[in-house]
Amino acid sequence: MGKKAKAPKKSKIKLGIALFIMGAILLFGRLQAPTPTKSESFSNEPVIIEGFQLGEKKNLETPKKIVIPTVGIDLEVKEAKVVRGYWEVFADSAAWGEGSGYPGEPGNQVIFAHARVGLFLPVRELKGDELVYVLTKDKWYLYKVKEIREVYPNQIEVIAPTTDETLTLYTCSGYQDSKRLIVIAKRV
Repeated sequence: MGKKAKAPKKSKIKLGIALFIMGAILLFGRLQAPTPTKSESFSNEPVIIEGFQLGEKKNLETPKKIVIPTVGIDLEVKEAKVVRGYWEVFADSAAWGEGSGYPGEPGNQVIFAHARVGLFLPVRELKGDELVYVLTKDKWYLYKVKEIREVYPNQIEVIAPTTDETLTLYTCSGYQDSKRLIVIAKRV
C-alpha cells in the first residue's frame, strides 16, 4: 500500500511542476512585446517631426553604428525616413532620424530604438559622463553623456534641432512605455 500512495503523489508533483513551467512560459510570452517583422513608425504616438530640414540632404555621412561599451550596446544604425510625419522604427536595429543632425556637425543628431533586449533596453543603465561612440562609413565620433531624463511622448522639444553638436538617444520607458527615456550627449 505504501508504494501505491507514493505514486499518485509523485505524479501530482510532476504535473504541478509541468503546469508551473507552462504557466511561466505563457506569462513570459505575454510580457515580451511582439517583434514586428517589418519597420513601424511612431504614428500611434504624438512624435511629430517638426523643424527639421527634411528633403535637404547634405553630402554628409549618416551614422552606421552606435557603441556604448559600459552597457553592452553595439548596434547597427539605419536611416529612418519620415513616413506620414513620423520616423520609421526598426525591429532589428537602432535608427537615425532623417533630417536630424549629422555626426561632426552642429545640430541634434537623434538615434533611437525600441527598449528591448538586443536594442536600447540597456540605455536605462547609463550614467552621466559615460562615453558613446557613433561610427559613420569612415570615422568614429565620441560623445559624453551630459543629461538623462524621462519625458512624455508629446515633449518633442527634446528632439528639436540644436545649434551645437548634440547626440540625443531616445527610447521608451515608464509603465507600459508611457514615457520616453532621453539621453543627451555632447561631442568630446
